[in-house]
Amino acid sequence: MNESVDRSLRVLQILEKLSAATHPQTLTQLAQRTGLPKSSLMRMLNDLERAAYVTRLPGRRGYVTGSRTHALGLSILRAPQLLRACRAALSTLVEITGETCNMNTLSGDTVQYLARVESPGHLRLQLHMDIGSHVPLHCTASGKLFLAFMRPAEQRTLLGRLALTRMTPKTITQQEALLSALRPIREQEIGIDDEEFIVGMVAVAVPIRDSEGKMIAALACHAPTAQASLKDLMEKARFMRRTADELGLILAGG
Repeated sequence: MNESVDRSLRVLQILEKLSAATHPQTLTQLAQRTGLPKSSLMRMLNDLERAAYVTRLPGRRGYVTGSRTHALGLSILRAPQLLRACRAALSTLVEITGETCNMNTLSGDTVQYLARVESPGHLRLQLHMDIGSHVPLHCTASGKLFLAFMRPAEQRTLLGRLALTRMTPKTITQQEALLSALRPIREQEIGIDDEEFIVGMVAVAVPIRDSEGKMIAALACHAPTAQASLKDLMEKARFMRRTADELGLILAGG
């Protein structure tokens, strides 16, 4: 293996370790995880930081993945062959639950729709949102799930710059109240939207994980309140979790 290829693989190794970590990684921690000398590792991290593939947090809090790494992950998730397989899995779930189901991802400070299969029911709620559309984090089931699974420092930073816009009378618009609402979501691993985004719509979401257990996307199910209650949707979570496991394998190339 020549030196340039070896260096490229080491860079990918660094990005893999940062992506899998549940908290920012210091230079010492990354050196231990990768087995790379600190001097070489520091040079690569500086290059990656200049190119926005990693972000160095203030003080001595360490490194996290950067905006270009996130964009690369999104482009992989949008691959046509992957989305076809994901829509097939969603279609099976819709047949079981009778409700509209979506696969969503975190895109910057928003949730982005990657795939959706509509409910065959007459009362289905038309969101009039195309695949690729973005919706808020603070008032959607998937968005709250993504927030709940963030590192505490990342969570606080993001909430500090989010406009917690009131979308309905039930939207949570205070940061501390939202943080309190995120705790049981993290514990139960299910996001909820109780008419917080759209009046007359409820939704639940469960995490889609990679092979190392990291949340990479969300599987959401939503319904008009005239057809189903939030409790009704939560009772279907066991079917959603099975499909989420299947989607995780598809996204991992299994």
